[in-house]
Amino acid sequence: MALIFPDVLSRLQQFFPARTPVYLVGGAVRDALLQREIKDLDFALSGDVLGTARRLANTIHAAYYPLDESRDTARLILSLADGSRQVLDFAALRGPDLESDLRLRDFTMNAMALPLHALDQLVDPLGGLEDLRRGVLRACSESAMQDDPLRVLRGIRLANANRWFIEAETRGSMRRALPNLAQVSSERVRDELFHILEGPRPATALETLEIMGGLPYVLPELAELKGVEQPAPHVRDVWGHTLDVVRSLEALLGTLDVEFDPENASSLYLGLVSVRLGRYRQQLHEHMDQPLNPNRSPGALLYLAALYHDSGKPSTRRQAPDGRVRFLEHEMLGEKLVIHRGQALHLSNDEIDRLRTVVRHHMRPLLLAQMDGLPSRRAIYRFYRDTGPAGVDICVHALADTLATYGPGLSQDTWMRQLDIARSLLEAWWEHPEESVAPPALLDGYALMQAFDLKPGPQIGRLLEALREAQATGQVTDRQQALEFTRQQLVAAGP
Repeated sequence: MALIFPDVLSRLQQFFPARTPVYLVGGAVRDALLQREIKDLDFALSGDVLGTARRLANTIHAAYYPLDESRDTARLILSLADGSRQVLDFAALRGPDLESDLRLRDFTMNAMALPLHALDQLVDPLGGLEDLRRGVLRACSESAMQDDPLRVLRGIRLANANRWFIEAETRGSMRRALPNLAQVSSERVRDELFHILEGPRPATALETLEIMGGLPYVLPELAELKGVEQPAPHVRDVWGHTLDVVRSLEALLGTLDVEFDPENASSLYLGLVSVRLGRYRQQLHEHMDQPLNPNRSPGALLYLAALYHDSGKPSTRRQAPDGRVRFLEHEMLGEKLVIHRGQALHLSNDEIDRLRTVVRHHMRPLLLAQMDGLPSRRAIYRFYRDTGPAGVDICVHALADTLATYGPGLSQDTWMRQLDIARSLLEAWWEHPEESVAPPALLDGYALMQAFDLKPGPQIGRLLEALREAQATGQVTDRQQALEFTRQQLVAAGP
């Protein structure tokens, strides 16, 4: 079987002398054997790794970053002609030789190597190739998970994404290592968590984590959701519902992907999504392609918000004397919880703001669907005034929430009503923003102060907000009307 490697490997072969022991290791070898596209390349070598990597960076015109000087590891980022990036990591051999290094790795299928100048000679001391053929994830050693507890999350991610089976002894060692995740830096846990959320079937991976007992060590607030029963029309407890929302989100985003695949809309309800909202594929793609942080995707952030949208329910669950169960203001408590988790994971302020907005306002489209007719211009204005760009995420989340709430019992009428609300909100955001989302300013604060002899202060902000809403509803359409509206506001407020 001929293995296919990125073109950059030939440039590395020219840089390193033929007798220099440099090895391609880890996931790149595994993916090459699976005939998959290789995105990142990891190399192990001896000697002055940092100095060698820096010289290589200068030769191939790549950016150089020392990752861990104490462990002699460096990263090179090479910009390719198509605008993508190639990441090359270089690390010193751990131990006296290559085999010692491989035995210290996480899983056998990641413990294979190829000499840079002999890419047809597989080094496989632990039987990783056979495990790869069988689809079995097996730890390299009894202590592999304890040596680095983050490998537990990585193992769950790999097994889930590739539908591999975790070998029984490895699964046991993963369970035993879970408590030690508390010793792993928040940044490393965050990065592995987002790899899970950005991969296929994130809900299944998180369900596996929960079954293993790992939620309290990764997303502790979610551990409280299991067993919290909900009244009809909910068909599952809060934890099951949360997982179903994530699954439904994945299906919805697949259905509305810019490269439409009819397979993703095979059910009646997803087919209706394609018909009613398919016109916004490109806009949704562009929205999801505008990261709030270059290292994490907006899609993964939406999944995290979905995981926390009902996180406030366990503490707000109340049962009335008549037996009715309610979760009053659970979205407000959920907002606080997701802010706390975002800070603990060291997310950026923009990311935390997006999370808290989705969680706080996730009920808005659902409530709009209970009213007669389509949302008024005032309702649309207030929705986006409070949510901004996160309103788009909330529209998609509300659809996933509806699918998960009703399950197989969802009626076509209920679903069409929710689709109509989403379409109305998205149409306003993308097609008519100047009408009811962000009408152009007819007056500014200075103009108000000049026209009505006002002083700077909170009153100016209140007047401008009232004027914007009047514009959004069509009550005010030009500057003269804006001045008259403001005069009436001042008269009504009194001296």
